[in-house]
Amino acid sequence: MNREKITVSLPGSLKMRVDKYISDNNIISRSQIKSRNAKAFLDDAEIKFSRKVSNDDILEIFWDDPPPLDIEPEELPLDIIFEDENVIVLNKEQGMVVHPANGNYSGTLVQGLLYYVKNLGSNFNNELERPGIVHRLDKDTSGVIITAKNPEAHEFLSHQFRDKTNEKYYLAIVRGYPPRRRGKIDTYITRNPVDRKKFVTHEREGKHAVTEYRVLRNWDKYALMLLKLNTGRTHQLRVHMVHIGCPILGDPIYGRKDNRFPEATLMLHAWKLKIQLPGNQESSSFKAAIPLRFKRILGKISKEITN
Repeated sequence: MNREKITVSLPGSLKMRVDKYISDNNIISRSQIKSRNAKAFLDDAEIKFSRKVSNDDILEIFWDDPPPLDIEPEELPLDIIFEDENVIVLNKEQGMVVHPANGNYSGTLVQGLLYYVKNLGSNFNNELERPGIVHRLDKDTSGVIITAKNPEAHEFLSHQFRDKTNEKYYLAIVRGYPPRRRGKIDTYITRNPVDRKKFVTHEREGKHAVTEYRVLRNWDKYALMLLKLNTGRTHQLRVHMVHIGCPILGDPIYGRKDNRFPEATLMLHAWKLKIQLPGNQESSSFKAAIPLRFKRILGKISKEITN
């Protein structure tokens, strides 16, 4: 068990969330709060990490040591879009898990990165659970993902994800047609009370989630959509597409098997990421090539429906 006692130092009347304050002061990262069973106390009373603190407040933070993990580097095929001394931008293939967890302790992106970047583990103090991982894509989602080679780059990139100053665009093939060709979905997302593995939209409860969409092309019962992820909630795009009556084709959790394309896997692809890189003044844009599974389905839709 680790313990840190902190006297909060903030200018004037400024207040800051506990999780942001301890992350900014390199005590424990936001991603480690849950994985390390962290607890926060103010005036000897336990508080939530979303609580805001002020100058001269005295915080006590407790967290567990990292669990011992036998994570070995693996030589894996990595589709690298861009690389410099600070970051690696990749096109993650569908089916690859980002970091070891929940029984997935082999073939993950982290293990491929540990093999490819020989000093990656030591750069992150040998915390091998998710070194360099800034954000995540679901196992069944392919596309652009950016990783950091050192803690400074990690924090620089993480700030942009937390502050929502980057831009993330996805392509999706959906069943049905949305209410308009362009629109914004603005809801809360919370766990499904019946099936805790799923999430549902809600008017007030849960986490605020916003998705913008545009129909790129539509057919009789299908549409190709461009989705802009304004917030990064778990399963957000999949849940929001169900919310507007257009489940993503091939979604094994929120959809149902399509009679015309029963072989379809999740048709969701992280297509474009716009983000500022360490040392650069302007943002950079990275695109992941449209995957073969998209081209096959789109080809079949066009051929079968237009003939």
